[in-house]
Amino acid sequence: MKNYVTLILCACFISAFSAKPKHQYVKIKTDLGECIIQLYNETPQHRDNFLKLTEKGTYNGTLFHRVIKDFMIQGGDPDSKTAVKGALLGEGTVGYTVPAEFRDSLFHKKGVLAAARDDNPEKASSGSQFYLVQGKKFTDEQLDGLEKNRLKFKLPESQRVIYKTLGGTPHLDRNYTVYGEIVKGIELVDKIAVLETDGNNRPLADVKMTITVLKRREAKKLEKEFAKQAKALKKASLTA
Repeated sequence: MKNYVTLILCACFISAFSAKPKHQYVKIKTDLGECIIQLYNETPQHRDNFLKLTEKGTYNGTLFHRVIKDFMIQGGDPDSKTAVKGALLGEGTVGYTVPAEFRDSLFHKKGVLAAARDDNPEKASSGSQFYLVQGKKFTDEQLDGLEKNRLKFKLPESQRVIYKTLGGTPHLDRNYTVYGEIVKGIELVDKIAVLETDGNNRPLADVKMTITVLKRREAKKLEKEFAKQAKALKKASLTA
C-alpha cells in the first residue's frame, strides 16, 4: 500500500512538472529596459510566426524605427539592422505576409502587441514588423464619435471602460491584428514613446532590441506568479 501511494505521488509530481504553460512568452530587451509579452493563443498564425522569427534571431539588432507619442512604437524591420543614421525605414520585409486574424475580443488597449501592414485589401500583416501600443485615454464622447465616424461598430462596454481608464488606440480595432500583450515592463513603451525623433518619426538615438523566447520553466514561474496575484486581488475584493 505504501509503495502504491508513493507511485501516485510521483506520478502527480511528474505530471505537474511536465505540464505546459498556458501561453508562450517573449522578452524584448533594450538599453532603456525590457518587457515580457504574452502571445495570444487566439491568433496562432501570428503567435507561431513571431516565435519562429525570434528563435531564428531575426529581431536581434533591429530598431524601434517609428515612434509616435500617445500612439505606438514600431519595430521589426530587418533593414534597420544595418541602417545608417537618418535613413527612412519601414519598407523592410522577410518576404511574406501573415493572413489577418481579427478577433472581436482582442483590441488595441495600451500595451498590446499588434502587426504592422501596408494597404493590401486583405489586411494581411507584415511578416516581421510589429508595434506596441501606448495610446491615450478617451472620454465617452470621443469613443461615441469614433464608433459613428470611423469604426462603424459599437465597442463592448468592457472595452470602453479600458479605453477610458488604461487607454489605447481604438481606431485601429478590427483593422490590424492584435496578437499579444505586455504582462511585465509596460514602462518601456512610455520611455521609448517620448524619445526625440526626426521628420520620419525615427528616434534620433537608435533603440536596438533583442528578443528571446521564455523557457518553459520561466513561463510556468510567471504564470504561477500571475495566479497568486489574481488570488490576492480576488481575496481583497471580497473583503473590501
